Amino acid sequence: MKKIVITLGLFLVSLILFSQELSKAAWLEDLDAYKMGLEQNHINVYHTINKAEFEKELQSIEALLESRSDLEIAIELMRLTRKIGDGHTAISFRNQQTHNYPFELKNFEGKWKVIRVDEMYSYLLGKELVKINDYSINKVAKKVEQVAQFVENEYSRKTRTSQYLNFSELLYGLGITNKKTAASFTFTDETGLLQTKTLHGLSQDEYNNHVFRELKIAVPEIKTPGNIKTQDFWYAPIAGTDGLYIHFESYPTFEEMMTIGEEIVGHIFEANIRQLVIDMRNNGGGDLYTGLVLAYALNLADPVDWESGVYVLSDNVTFSAATSNTVLYRELLNAKIVGEPSGSNPTGYQDMDSFELPNSKLVVCYSKRFFNIQETRTAGVQPDVLLNYDWDSFSQNNDNILRWVIDRIKAK
Repeated sequence: MKKIVITLGLFLVSLILFSQELSKAAWLEDLDAYKMGLEQNHINVYHTINKAEFEKELQSIEALLESRSDLEIAIELMRLTRKIGDGHTAISFRNQQTHNYPFELKNFEGKWKVIRVDEMYSYLLGKELVKINDYSINKVAKKVEQVAQFVENEYSRKTRTSQYLNFSELLYGLGITNKKTAASFTFTDETGLLQTKTLHGLSQDEYNNHVFRELKIAVPEIKTPGNIKTQDFWYAPIAGTDGLYIHFESYPTFEEMMTIGEEIVGHIFEANIRQLVIDMRNNGGGDLYTGLVLAYALNLADPVDWESGVYVLSDNVTFSAATSNTVLYRELLNAKIVGEPSGSNPTGYQDMDSFELPNSKLVVCYSKRFFNIQETRTAGVQPDVLLNYDWDSFSQNNDNILRWVIDRIKAK
């Protein structure tokens, strides 16, 4: 359940999409490999779509082979794969050279806001995208959300749609743009002033060499330590409280977590820590058993207020193992979950693996296991305290969800 998602780099890879149109025979071989691979490897490929319907959809794609481009066929495969119905079964373009427009979006109450952008276009940061070429953003989003991959519930659908809205080849293949790597984008601000720019898609090398500006939310009570090994997993005291903040955005190795867990417990005893905040937001997943190592270590920390002093933060970008660990922390650590529902379901098909189609080189991801983490099935982990990101706070780099928790800790 390693991270599958959530950055522009999901689509930025090494081969040209597609460098040469495939023959009908080549695609037929790929479609056979697609069906056979899923049936042989997925734990239960027909858990949502039945076999007869799946085969009918596949035959419809076969009928398009002589009239559609490779890109359009790939998009039809994305559409079908979505109907399999779990967030770990998907078409990945990691073996293709695709392009992304130089911005990232996040949906705030139906408005698509720019939260990260190439420094060259820094004046677009915080603006709302309202149109791509001649199509309103809502019409574009409706098309994109039908084929966006790694979707499991309504929350990941919104998140994944935002990630695919800058995938230039996808927009072209859906007929939204008339060029593969160039399009016109119209933005607006709070005054209603419209601004239209022609932007070009960036390849992997171009993207990696560009400087981006982004909105980064934080609170003044928590400072990132200067000696951390990774930006994705670290811990720090919460100033003015007896609390400790654990930033858990990605998974270290099992062995690393054993060492880190021991360090954290030692710090808890030394500093007499009473409250814990485990931040699982923006965590795309990993090894849930590594997450359990942290739970095991923390359970040894007697100074913690185990009755009401443990909080776990989640959002729509909490996926896969991070979703499972969020639920398990509620059970094992008596934690209160605060924030948004998770993008993955706590009970469902997980543990991703993949195979490659022989000719198109598209990668097909699939689920190997079924995890029954939560007795009552819900769409996403439902927080004990539901809090959504607030644009007024987010736009000023303020973390309103973490702010709520720290204020409660200070009030104790």
